[in-house]
Amino acid sequence: MTTTRETLTSPNPQAGALHPLEPLTAAEINQAVSLLRQQKNVGDGFRFPSVTLHEPPKALVQAYQPGDRFEREVAVILLDNATGQTYEAIVSLTQGHVTSWRQVPGVQPNIMADELVECEAVVKAHPDFHAALAKRGITDLDLVMVDPWAPGNFGFEHEKGIRFSRCICYLRATPDSNAYARPIDGLIPVVDLNKMALIRIEDLGVVSVPPEPGEYEARFMPEFRKDIKPLHITQPEGPSFQVNGHHIRWQKWDFRIGFTPREGLVLYCVSYEDQGRLRPILHRASMAEMVVPYGDPRPQHYRKNAFDVGEHGVGLLANSLKLGCDCVGEIYYFDGVLTNSRGEVSVIENAICLHEEDFGMLWKHTDWRRESVEVRRSRRLAISFIATVDNYEYAFFWYFYQDGSIQFEVKLTGILLCAALANTPKYGTLVAPELNATNHQHFFCMRLDFDLDGTANSVYEVNTEAEPMGPENPMGNAFYAVSTLLATEQQAQRLIDPFTARYWKVVNPNVTNRLGQPVGFKLAPGENVLPFAHPDSPIMKRAGFMGKHLWVTPYDPAERYPAGDYPNQHPGSQGLPQWTQANRSIENTDVVVWYNFGHHHIPRPEDWPVMPTAYSGFMLKPVGFFDCNPALDVPPSEPKHACH
Repeated sequence: MTTTRETLTSPNPQAGALHPLEPLTAAEINQAVSLLRQQKNVGDGFRFPSVTLHEPPKALVQAYQPGDRFEREVAVILLDNATGQTYEAIVSLTQGHVTSWRQVPGVQPNIMADELVECEAVVKAHPDFHAALAKRGITDLDLVMVDPWAPGNFGFEHEKGIRFSRCICYLRATPDSNAYARPIDGLIPVVDLNKMALIRIEDLGVVSVPPEPGEYEARFMPEFRKDIKPLHITQPEGPSFQVNGHHIRWQKWDFRIGFTPREGLVLYCVSYEDQGRLRPILHRASMAEMVVPYGDPRPQHYRKNAFDVGEHGVGLLANSLKLGCDCVGEIYYFDGVLTNSRGEVSVIENAICLHEEDFGMLWKHTDWRRESVEVRRSRRLAISFIATVDNYEYAFFWYFYQDGSIQFEVKLTGILLCAALANTPKYGTLVAPELNATNHQHFFCMRLDFDLDGTANSVYEVNTEAEPMGPENPMGNAFYAVSTLLATEQQAQRLIDPFTARYWKVVNPNVTNRLGQPVGFKLAPGENVLPFAHPDSPIMKRAGFMGKHLWVTPYDPAERYPAGDYPNQHPGSQGLPQWTQANRSIENTDVVVWYNFGHHHIPRPEDWPVMPTAYSGFMLKPVGFFDCNPALDVPPSEPKHACH
């Protein structure tokens, strides 16, 4: 078994990078930060919430040929702690100059990982916090964990204009114990993040700390099951994919990847080789927002509504993956090259995992009259990363299949967010003595910039209807699919409907297959749900996109995030709800499909103390994109054992 890890040498911006969409290298990040410090007097009082590639225009990417020269630019968000002001900058590495600098009034950028560390230290050092703990009989600060949370926006006047965090506190049973098992309810330190000073402590009264330590680590297990034999996954001749920089080819698939502090893994230029030519499918695809609303209305808990992409950034929270634990098989790793909040390069080694998987049967038929059996095994390419967001782990997987299908799957695990049980657990589930796991949901919003055989695409909704009984359907068995064009943005605000087998398809009306049908891909929903928050609730004002499963907009490179560019502490009504008020045409044009899917979690005792993985996602499947089954040419597998 061999493993490799992506180690690109830094390209000279003047000479040109490998491709316009190659992620920034450490040298490029250092150069951009240095130019900002020199040319805009950016001192030590500034933080850098985001430093990432300023993606070039779509037309430039589509026209690019190897060897072409292009501008290499960096997009930077900065926060001045002294003034509380937010700035956006564009730095041209090609020109060695800051080409754009503007203040963005009235917004708060995402909370950074080192802000959280500093915030916890401020709280644990304060005498008022010591006094609040002492009132609860807690004197050992080494056992106390302070978890800063983004506060949301609930319209309170005294919170306006302050960048702050509200903290959740926990008490470990021992220094090595699971902190999330023992919440200290009723104790909420509030910290000014610009000044790094404790503003106040909200003390809602003493609540008993749940007694059990909730251990799950291997060293706490008295014994392990002994009936597991080794299972080896090997590829003696190596994997079937090829990697050049961040360009990946696997069988007939061809695409590029990037990695941003906000979205994590991004797919670019996804194409499939068909009849000797690369056919484009997606220009850009990513998870653009993720919101986790909790359902407990009590004073300490109603503010738990996390925007894990927009408020924190899942890229910044990505794990460094380990062979044989997070990933199994013949693995190719890519590093994530990011920054900390002070603009210093921070490399997440092995942030992205690429490998192949066996996936059972691809297709089969037995002609018993001729004793002829044809069967092909399915193989898929997996590319993934895993982020730890406080108590939860999220694994994000893109799968590419030999039949031209694409799947996105989120694997949810980690530790439940729990509260001390003050009364009957109406808004949660008792999972351990005096410990209530709160009801909650996870919503994931995907931004899918389709370019099916060109940029001019349309979107249809497809519902299946039953033919009424009558002369044409005397036995009442007939049904048919009805495709309805979604011609405008407001027509395209849709919900799933499993009772009509509803799906949506993106087509290119200007290109047809050999049967005269427009080429297309369908979006097949998987598990889904709607939010249970009231339409007038603060969370629905801030994450209005959750109210619909499908949105479609005409392509606009500035429209990237469904809850707006700066959801942290924002009152809402930004993003998709705002853009689509214009009701722009989306027919036969460059469209972006936004698909929102939700995982509904009413906890169960079996989810404690660490959750078995739950799965949620959707499929993109070709519909008339190919002339026939594109996987006919997959070769048969060699038999490994004699068949009887």
